[in-house]
Amino acid sequence: MRTIGLIGGLSWVSSLEYYRRINELVQARLGAPHSARCVLYSFDLAEIEPLEQAGRWDEATTRLVDALRAIERAGADLAIICSNTTHKLAGEAARQIHIPLLHIADATGARMRAQGLTRVGLLGTRFTMEGDFYAPRLAERFGIEVLLPEAAERQFVHDLIYHELCAGVFTTDARERVTEIIHHLAASGVQAVILGCTELPLLLPQGTASPIALIDTLRIHAEAAVDAALA
Repeated sequence: MRTIGLIGGLSWVSSLEYYRRINELVQARLGAPHSARCVLYSFDLAEIEPLEQAGRWDEATTRLVDALRAIERAGADLAIICSNTTHKLAGEAARQIHIPLLHIADATGARMRAQGLTRVGLLGTRFTMEGDFYAPRLAERFGIEVLLPEAAERQFVHDLIYHELCAGVFTTDARERVTEIIHHLAASGVQAVILGCTELPLLLPQGTASPIALIDTLRIHAEAAVDAALA
């Protein structure tokens, strides 16, 4: 088994879920008492979020590269960033380390293509929804067209993620509002909606009533990491 390096704290809420799912998957595949070999570098989100909001992406990239090099020194054989938004920095960061960095959009795109999906909606932070590192990557690499919510809905989801979900606050009101946005996307003809923030599957867990399929990027990314570790 290879050692998985996790870059967490972006937020700690979803990092906890990554750790749980990765270990459950390893145990399911290898049997008890197996668990995952992994190392975790956990950021203080209060130091990273202001850089994101101010567009100081070069500084954030430097911090990410330092973290990736730390898990590399600690013995990681491969790395994952436990956040969709932070993959805005993944291209440059991957060039500065010597271990594979498993991109969440690639894992998600491969899964959706295998399911025959060609037109999907995307929810996440504004950086993820509107940036050039996610939707264009899905289009170019996997032939998947991505539709976004209206501008006001994008801002609502962005603010919800930073103000509530990253702090572990999951309310019925938030769930109902996001579900309403999903209904709007469904009406536009998409086949599924990507939960493109690793806190969104915690707000909308499996079994949540939805007019169309919800793509859990956290689960897919965790599975890709275990596949690579056990390959």
